[in-house]
Amino acid sequence: MKSPQLQRYSAGQRSNHWAVVTCFVLAGVSGFALFHPALFWLTNLLGGPQWTRILHPYIGIAMFILFLGMFLMFVGANVWRKEDSAWLGSASRLISEGNAAKMPAVGKYNGGQKLVFWVFTLCLIVLLATGLLFWQAWFAASVPIPLQRIAVLLHAIAAFVLVLGVIVHAYAAIWVKGTLGAMVRGTVSAAWAKHHHPLWYRDQVAGKK
Repeated sequence: MKSPQLQRYSAGQRSNHWAVVTCFVLAGVSGFALFHPALFWLTNLLGGPQWTRILHPYIGIAMFILFLGMFLMFVGANVWRKEDSAWLGSASRLISEGNAAKMPAVGKYNGGQKLVFWVFTLCLIVLLATGLLFWQAWFAASVPIPLQRIAVLLHAIAAFVLVLGVIVHAYAAIWVKGTLGAMVRGTVSAAWAKHHHPLWYRDQVAGKK
């Protein structure tokens, strides 16, 4: 008998997520192209070097605004709790054994997912703040050169950390079967929820009674 389905993400949440992903890819491609001469060929994917320089900051701002919407939708579920610390402390066992049933019970998101969420938030704040400081078309003329150089360095570091975070996020979504499907279809099976997020499953079942 097929396990009943639980709604995990609404259509609006899924649309917002994939819009952020699209902006991330475009910002990443244009950012890499401008970061190092060996990657300059990537400018061809955005219409050439001039368009890449013009579009990169606007894409970045669009990504930040879209992520802000995501932040407001998901921040409540990403508040850190004691069970998240316990889960994170047992994460090495999950990696080595691959048995989520032995992990501390968690809510809608586990400690690793919450950590990634807050890393994304911090990185995007740093990227926006530093990017504005050396945006040639608008603000750079009024910003001292030494401050611009510091901003460029911090911008690159934040971008590097963000890319690593996205890689971890994508790998985990593929590794845990059903996670990626939840962001495509919006639903997960009750069995999946009970196995991976038992506290969230309990709240969902209680809410339906």
